[in-house]
Amino acid sequence: MVTVLRLGHRRGRDDRISTHVGLTARQLGADKIIFSGESDSNMMESIEDLTARWGGFFEVEYREDFRRIIKDFEGVTVHLTMYGLPFKEVASEINGEKPDKDVLVVVGSQKVPREVYSLVDYNVGVGNQPHSEVTALGLFLYELNNGKIPEEFEGAQVKVVPSEEDKLTEKVGE
Repeated sequence: MVTVLRLGHRRGRDDRISTHVGLTARQLGADKIIFSGESDSNMMESIEDLTARWGGFFEVEYREDFRRIIKDFEGVTVHLTMYGLPFKEVASEINGEKPDKDVLVVVGSQKVPREVYSLVDYNVGVGNQPHSEVTALGLFLYELNNGKIPEEFEGAQVKVVPSEEDKLTEKVGE
C-alpha cells in the first residue's frame, strides 16, 4: 500500500496544487492521501468526487499531526526533496529489498520542518534543481511502480477516449 502525506496544506493558497498532488497520487497507483496543515473539506471533497466518477479505490483523509503519522507508520518512509538521494536508486532499493512493505511518501507545501529529514527512512530527490512537488511525486511513483501506470479503474463511471485532436470521454458500459 502506498500512502502520500501532503505536509502543510494552506486553505485558499494551496488548493490547486494540493488537488494536483492528490490526483497524481491516485493516477500513479497510491492508495491513500493524508493532508496535514489546515483542514480543507472542499479541496478533499473534489478529489473524492473525482474518484467516485473516474473509479478506483483512493482514500482521502485529514490529520493534523504529521509527526505522529510519520513516526507511527509501519513501513518505509520517503520524503521527496531536491536535496535527497537519487529517486531511481531509492525506488529500486525499496522494490528490491522491501517489495512487500507499505510506503509513505511525504511531500511538502510550505517550508518543510527540518525534523522531517530525520523522521523518514529516505530523503529522495528527483533532481538537484528547484521543482514542483507534483513533479517529484509523479516521477517517484512512476519509478516505484516500475513504469506501470494503471489504465483502468474499477467502478469508473466515465473514461477518456484517446483522440489526437478532441477531448473525448464516454460513460463506462456504453
